[in-house]
Amino acid sequence: MSANREVNPWIILDEQEVYQNAWIQLNHYKVINPSGKEGIYGKVHFKNKAVGVIPIDETLHTYLVGQYRFTIQQYSWEIPEGGCPENETALSAAKRELMEETGLQAEKWEYLGAAFLSNSVTDEASEFFVATGLSKYKSAPEETEQLAVKKVALQQAFEMVENGTITDALSVLALQKLQLLWMQGKWKPIILQHG
Repeated sequence: MSANREVNPWIILDEQEVYQNAWIQLNHYKVINPSGKEGIYGKVHFKNKAVGVIPIDETLHTYLVGQYRFTIQQYSWEIPEGGCPENETALSAAKRELMEETGLQAEKWEYLGAAFLSNSVTDEASEFFVATGLSKYKSAPEETEQLAVKKVALQQAFEMVENGTITDALSVLALQKLQLLWMQGKWKPIILQHG
């Protein structure tokens, strides 16, 4: 008889908070692992959910945001994305991030999916959307952000994932999911006519 794989095989013996700030909490655990041996485990708890949005205009172009990421010491091209506090819905946060980072608003929003971004060491959850019917307003990036915004063909964004130019996990997930749904005929661009 096989074990139920969905039952938690980990036993927590001790938990200590090692570090905390406004965005994350680092915990150190003493555990009994699934093989029955004692061990340790570190977990980074994210206090915000990650949200991302693929904005698509009437000519099937999207907008990417470029910035230098401190954690990886590299410049990164990404879909517009950011944090969603517990007291805000993912859709509301995605709308806010799109406006802050690109100065765009959208008439139509479609839920694209959800994922854990690095579930071996963090509990960071994400949700991502497609936004169409775009109109331009003024961007307002956070004070810690020096952002560049680049308009590219949606197909070029897909190619940037394929060739490794876009490596941000949330961006890769969202763009590849959209491309897959489009190829399967499960998503079609809805072009809103203004008039």
